[in-house]
Amino acid sequence: MHSHLPDPVTVSAAQRPEHAFAETDLGRRLLGLQASGSSSQRAVAEHLLRNPVRLVARSIEELAQETGVSTATISRFARQAGFGGYPEMRGAIAATLEEILQPVEKLRARIEQGGDAPMAQGLEATLANVRATAESLGGLGAAVARLAAARTVYVMGFGLSAHVAAVLALGLQPFCPTLVNVVEFGGTEIAAGRLMNAGPQDVLVAISFPRYASDAVHLARYAHDRGTHVIAITDSPASPLARVADQSLFAPSAHPILSSSFAGAMVAAEALVSGMMMSNHDNVAHAARLTDAISAYLYRGDGDRPKR
Repeated sequence: MHSHLPDPVTVSAAQRPEHAFAETDLGRRLLGLQASGSSSQRAVAEHLLRNPVRLVARSIEELAQETGVSTATISRFARQAGFGGYPEMRGAIAATLEEILQPVEKLRARIEQGGDAPMAQGLEATLANVRATAESLGGLGAAVARLAAARTVYVMGFGLSAHVAAVLALGLQPFCPTLVNVVEFGGTEIAAGRLMNAGPQDVLVAISFPRYASDAVHLARYAHDRGTHVIAITDSPASPLARVADQSLFAPSAHPILSSSFAGAMVAAEALVSGMMMSNHDNVAHAARLTDAISAYLYRGDGDRPKR
C-alpha cells in the first residue's frame, strides 16, 4: 500500500489548480505514465491531470465512462501509479489538492462576487491567467540565452496561436541573425519544409493551446529529433507540446467563455522579446537605430500634415 503523500505545495491564488497539481510529486508521477504508458494509460493520466478537482467526486465507474476505458484498466493504472487501488489513488489526489486549493478558492470567491455575468467572469479569468503567467516564467533567462546563441530561430503556431507567433516573430526579428516564422503562410507541408534545415544550432519556439493543433506537436517532435532545442509556450505540463519540448514557458489559458485565453501567451511572448532586447548592449543600440529609422513615418500631430 502506498501511503506517502507529496510535500505541501505553495501556489498563488492566480494559478490554476490543475497546473499546480501537475507540479507535485503525485502530478509528476502521473506525467510519467502519460509520457511512457500505453494508450489507455495515457488517456487516464491526461484526464486526471486535467480534472483533478472533479476526480475527487467521481466513482471508478464514472471515471471509466469519461475516459473510455474499463474499470479494470483504471484499477491497474492505480496500481502502476503506486497505489493499492482506485480509492487510495483518489484519496491521495484529494489530499494533494487540499494543500494547494486554499489560495485558489480566494480567486474563485472573487469571481463569484461579480455575479453570474459571463463578461465579468471572463475578465477575471483573463487577469488570473496574466498573473499566473508572470509568476511562472522562472525559466525565461535560460530561454533568452538559447535564443541569443541560436544560428536560426524558428517560431511556430497554428490556428489562433499563429497570431501569437506572428507577434513574437516581429519582436524577435531585429535581434536574431536569422528568424523564420514557420506558419507565416502556407499549410503544414510548407511549414514542414521550412523546418527541414533545422538542427542542433537552432531553436524552435512552438506555441499551442487548447484545442491543441496536432501539426504543432508533430513538427515540434520532428525538430526535436533533429537536435533542435524546442521551447514550448503552452498552458500546462499536461500539454502534449510540453512533452516534446526541452523547455516550457507555461501560460494558463482557461476561460469561462473562450476555448482558450491568449493573454498569458502574449505576456510570455513580450517577456521573451524584452529579454532578447536587454540581453546585450548591441541589441539595445540596435533597437535605438531601428527607432530612428522609422521615426520619419510615425505620427506626431498636426505639425506633420503636409503643406498645401
